[in-house]
Amino acid sequence: MWSRLTFGDGLRAELGSPRRARRLGSSPRSRVWRVELPQAPAVVKQIVDGPDADERYAREVAALRLASRAETPVVPALLATDPVERVLVLEHLDHRRPAGDWIVDYAAALARLHAAAGPADAGVLPRWRGPDRADVDAFLGLATALGVPGVPGVAEELADLVGRLGEASGHALLHGDPCPGNDLHTAGGIRFVDFEQASLGSGLMELAYLRIGFPTCWCVTSASEALLERAEHAYRTAWRAATGSEVRDGLADACAGWLLRGDALVERARRETGDHLARIPHQDWKWGTATARQRLVHRLGVVSRMTADHPSLGRASVLTGAMRSRMLDRWPTLRPVPAQRP
Repeated sequence: MWSRLTFGDGLRAELGSPRRARRLGSSPRSRVWRVELPQAPAVVKQIVDGPDADERYAREVAALRLASRAETPVVPALLATDPVERVLVLEHLDHRRPAGDWIVDYAAALARLHAAAGPADAGVLPRWRGPDRADVDAFLGLATALGVPGVPGVAEELADLVGRLGEASGHALLHGDPCPGNDLHTAGGIRFVDFEQASLGSGLMELAYLRIGFPTCWCVTSASEALLERAEHAYRTAWRAATGSEVRDGLADACAGWLLRGDALVERARRETGDHLARIPHQDWKWGTATARQRLVHRLGVVSRMTADHPSLGRASVLTGAMRSRMLDRWPTLRPVPAQRP
C-alpha cells in the first residue's frame, strides 16, 4: 500500500492512464515513480504526510511555475498537479553522468534559475532565512570548547554579519537544496528538481554552495580554485545575460553565514533539534560523503581565506583560522572533503 501509485481521476482525464509504474529512490518526505503515459514517460511525485507537507507541496509547485519562465529550460516541465493528494506530474528527463568540470555548467544553470523570479514575485514564496544570534552564540561556544583564545570584537562582527544577511536584497528564485542529486545533467542542459524548500532571496546564498561545500547536502565536494573561478564567472555571465545586471558583492558574507549554521552539519530530519556545533568536541558523525568535523574544517578554511582582507570580517578570519588549526591538531587524521562527486 505504501508504494502504490497515486494517480487520481482528474490526472487520468488530463493525461491518460499511467502504465509500468516503477518506484524511484527519494527522500522520506516524498514518494516518486517513473510511469509511462500515452504521450511520453513521466515522473510522478507525491509529497507525503507531515506537519509541513502542504507547505512543501505549495513551494514546489510555485517554484516550478516560476522556473518555467526561464528562456533556457532549467526544470522539468510541470505537466499536471493534484493538490488534494499533493501530487505533481513532471516531464521525464534522462540523466547523464556529469563531466569532471560539472560545476561550471551547474553554476550557469543556477544563475538562470535564480533569474526566473523578480520583484513582482514577492510573496509567491517565503523569503530566505539566514543564521540568527543563537547560531552566533553556538559558534562562539564551539570556539571556547575547542580552547581557541577569544578574539576581541569578533562577536560584534558576527552579529553584524547576521544583520546584513537578514537584510540582503534580492528576489532570486532559490532552490533551497541545490545539491548533487537534485541536478539532472541532460542532453539539453542541467535541470533542477526537488523544490520543497524553495524561497526568494539573494542568489549569492546558493552560489556560495560551490565554495563552502554544499552545506545542505549529503554530497560535499571541494573544487580547485581554478575551477571555482570558472564556475563563478559562468554564474555571473549567465546572470548578466538573463537580467542585464551585475551580481552584487557579498559572497564572503554568504559563505560565513553557512559556516555559522550548525544545522548545516546534519540531514534535514535532524535540523532544529538542538545545538549540533556543541557536539563537535565530543562526537563526529558521518553524513553522506563526509563527517561533521570534515565539513566544519573545510568551511573554516574557506571562510578564513575569504575574509582575510575583508573590511567587516577581519576578526572572523583570525578566529576561523585558529579554530581550523585547533581541530586539525586535535584530530590529525581528518581528511579533506572529496574533490569529486560520487
